[in-house]
Formats: sequence, C-alpha cells, structure tokens
Amino acid sequence: MPRSTRTAILIATIFSLLPLSLFAQNQDNDNSAIIRYDAIHHPVIGKQGMVSSQRMLSSQIGAEILSKGGNAVDAAVATGISLAVTLPRAGNLGGGGFMLVHLAETGETIAIDYREMAPRAASRDMFLDDEGNVDNQKARFSYLSSGVPGTVAGLAYALEKYGTMSWEDVVKPAIRLAEEGILVSYDLADNLKKRRGRLTAYPATADIFYKEDGSNYEVGETFVQSDLANTLKRLAKYGPKEFYTGKTAELIANDMKAKGGLITLDDLANYKVAEREVVSTHYRGYHIVSMPPTSSGGVHIAQMLNMLEHYPIKENGFGSARNIHLMTEVMKLAYADRSEYLGDPDHFDVPIKGLTDKAYAKKLTNKISVDKATPSSQIKPGNPAPYESPDTTHFSVMDKFGNAVSNTYTLNFSYGSGVVIPGTGILMNNEMDDFSSKPGVPNGFGLIGGEANAIQPTKRPLSSMTPTMILKDNKPYVVLGSPGGSRIITTVLQTVVNIIDHDMGIAQAIHAPRIHHQWLPDRLEMEPGFSPDTLKILESYGQSIKMSSTMGSVQAIMYHNGYFYGVSDPRRPGAGTVPAK
Repeated sequence: MPRSTRTAILIATIFSLLPLSLFAQNQDNDNSAIIRYDAIHHPVIGKQGMVSSQRMLSSQIGAEILSKGGNAVDAAVATGISLAVTLPRAGNLGGGGFMLVHLAETGETIAIDYREMAPRAASRDMFLDDEGNVDNQKARFSYLSSGVPGTVAGLAYALEKYGTMSWEDVVKPAIRLAEEGILVSYDLADNLKKRRGRLTAYPATADIFYKEDGSNYEVGETFVQSDLANTLKRLAKYGPKEFYTGKTAELIANDMKAKGGLITLDDLANYKVAEREVVSTHYRGYHIVSMPPTSSGGVHIAQMLNMLEHYPIKENGFGSARNIHLMTEVMKLAYADRSEYLGDPDHFDVPIKGLTDKAYAKKLTNKISVDKATPSSQIKPGNPAPYESPDTTHFSVMDKFGNAVSNTYTLNFSYGSGVVIPGTGILMNNEMDDFSSKPGVPNGFGLIGGEANAIQPTKRPLSSMTPTMILKDNKPYVVLGSPGGSRIITTVLQTVVNIIDHDMGIAQAIHAPRIHHQWLPDRLEMEPGFSPDTLKILESYGQSIKMSSTMGSVQAIMYHNGYFYGVSDPRRPGAGTVPAK
C-alpha cells in the first residue's frame, strides 16, 4: 500500500475515533470549544494520551505503549530507542540528551541529564594544530570527536526510576523495525545521497547505509539494519548495562583504540546520568520549566521571557516589526551571556539564579531601544549576581494519568561523526565539538564559548537542547521541544510566546514563521512568511537581515479541557503525532 494512502487512512481513522460533537461546536472562539474555528491550522486530537515525534513509526510505537497501559516514561523510552532505527541521522544509541519528566503523583518535574561526557584522556587543546588553530576535521569527523554516549544510560535511568514496564518490553518494537526493515522514504533516500561523501569515509558506515554494490537505497525499498538489531537484542537480553560493560562496550572500546579514539572500557563503565533541578520562571500567569545546564536552553528561555514580560508583546501583534525587533534584541543579550557563563555545573560554577533573576532581566532591558538595533560589537556579557546540529531530534509524550515527558537527544551533526562501530550498527556522536576548542572561536553552529565550556576529562559539553513544559495550576499544559542546533532555544521561545501572548492554538503556534539571532554573527535570520514591509522597517531600525531556511521541528502536545492536542512541525517530512487508543 503506498505511503500516502496509509497516511490518509491513519488520519481518517484518528478522526473517526472522535465523537461527532467535536465537529458541531459553536464556531466562536470560546474556551470550551474543542476545535478552534478561528484557526486554519489544526492538531491531532485524542483523549487517552499522545506521542509526537519526528517519525510517525516511532510515534505509533509510543502510542501503542500508552494504549497497553504504560505511562509517559514507558512510551518515551520506547519512542527514543525506536528513533535510532527510524531516524538514524539523529535518533541514536551512540549520543546523548536531556529529558524532563513531570510526575502527576507528586507534582514534581524532574530533569535528567544524559549528555555525553569527555573521555578521561581528553585534553584542553586536543583539537588545536601546530599553529594553535582549531582542526575542524579532527573535532567533528574523527574518532576523537566522540564523547562517551549517554542515551542508553539516560533512557534506562528514566524507565527504572519513573516507568512501569520492563526494559525488554520497551526495546522489542525497535528490534522488530531494525530486523524487518523500514521503507525508504524520499527524505531518507535524499539525505543519504547528500551525505554520501561523509558516510562512505568509514567502511563500516558505508556498509550500513549503502547497498553491497555501493549504490544508494531508493524510495520504497526496504532498509534493514541487522547489526543494530543484534545490538538491541543484546541490550534486551542482558539489560542496558550491556552497552557499558558487555560485548557492545568491548566493540566500541576496541575500535576506538584501533582507530585513534579516546573512549575506553573504563570510560564506558564509569558513565553517570545526572538528575538535576529544573530551571523555571513565571510568565504572564504560566509556570515555565525547562532544562538546566549542561543545557543552556532552560536558562536562556527563562532569561528571555523575563525580559519580554516588560513589553506589550500581545498588543504589538505577531509578526510586527516592533515585536521582531524586541525579540531580536533580547536574543542578542541572552546569547552574549551564554558565551561567558554557561558550562557543565559539575565543573564550573554556573550562575543560574543570577541569569534567571527577574531583577537582572529588568536591568538588561535598559540596554534595549524599542526602535534601534544595538550592534553585537557593543554587547558584552552582562554581570549576573553570583547565585546543538540541525539534526537533533525531539519527542513529547503525555499520558492519561497526568504524567508528561519532554525529551531532546542527538548525535550532534547529521549522522554524528559519521563513524559506525563495526558489528554494532551504532553511529557515534561528535559532541566534543560542542566544547569550546579555543575560547572565542565559533563551533560548528557558530556559537562562541569560553573557559566555562573548555574541554576537560569527564566534563559534559554545553548544549542548546531545550526540552520544555508550560504548566498551568502545576499540571502540564504544553510539552514541547525542537531540534535545530543553536536555533533550538529561539524556536522554543517563539512557540511559548505564540501560545501565551498571541493566544494561538498549538498548531498555529508551531506553523508560524520564525526568526533567530545569536549575538554573533550579527545578523537577524528570518524564515519566509514575513511581510516585505516588516523587513523594510526592521532594516530602518538597523537590523541586518538574512533570509533563512526553515528553523527547527517542534514536536508538541497541549492538554486542555480533557483533550490532548498534538502537533508535529511540517518543516521536516516524516514526523507524526499519534493518540493512544
């Protein structure tokens, strides 16, 4: 059956499950309406829970877990493991990430940091050449570029502590997909062709992603990942520790040693997950919770919202030149602070309370002119009181019990370092490039870092990943996050503002065009969709505009009046939101 037909049947099935009353609501925009007729963008709707991810197959797996009585954590772990099969460029076993878990029983929101760690043999200047310049090939596309993976440990930690199902049960669906194969989509076929040069640099990688004769996989063919299936079977049989102390660990360590990498058996055996306190702020009556360092996202979401609350964002209107200008200036100030103060809190004293303090935000607004851009060269990191690749991926889960998960994880660049460990099917990350290899020199996303994010053994590199929740009455209202490298933070910020300030439905909030500024380089990036008149006014303010490709891929779920509203960003193909039955 053609994929388009299957998709049409799925959509028809979803809506056939909804009561007729949904389609007979008063067309006025009232708070009790289930469908908003004032919007042209509409979400998937369900009552038993929901999963939103960048691959429909993985969302279906998570939704099936919910339908069987599993909770949001069970579904999230199953979704995360399956994405290693269905979205190999970002879903992973060989990377790391962050998870927020909201627990209905206690009302707590937990932050789980399973970011990669630098091997013990890593050193401060390991990516500098003889002249003291950063060797980008070594930092991004070599065996040296991989940190110790945290994904398996992080997902297992969440499942053991907050889930209800067995590890074996949540791994099984991914084994089936890897063993039986997935249909090659236009997206996957095109992506593999574009990345061919990098993915054929290592024989084990070429063996996985191209046919025996070296030719490309074509649309509609079946892509089987036998080595990955065998690795998943070992993990299912022996448990997640197998990745860090068993045969899989030996395969990783032996290949690293043979090819000049740094990760050893001791590094793998000593990997640790960190549970941290969430970063939070209150914004116009809502409680925003997000990820603390080693993610920079939560700190700067809070910081930027604290600044924006001093301006009439709603009255200015979405897409107005005044609003875009104000948001741009706020972004510049936050990213300047990121360059100075953000790093691994286990190795550096990050002033989280100072950066997220409302009085500090108010002080920063004194630097903003409402109709004149401040050149980035004139913006320096502030003085708070002492208190990631476009191909990251995010998924959101909410269950009928009131639990919620927001998870973002990655290999860093698309397909990470491009290294597949022979016999495992596992792509390795290139997260070592997320450290500041040399203070003041941009990383692969153009982000500037300093000593706070310098390379150090067992340290976690700074990330832009920003899993986030909006709470109302201490219950999850919206769960969201996005891939997008350095643009993740601004993508999440604008989605939150669209929902709270502009009263957009979840679909419209995600579909609306976006902007981005990260202090350096000094340019305002804008997606297509804004008025030419708006661009002219922004230029008159002194903003340097660069029209951009699309930003992010938000996967979000809203819970309102007993219904779950889920949306997968249309900016990237293949994503899907599926309700539990």
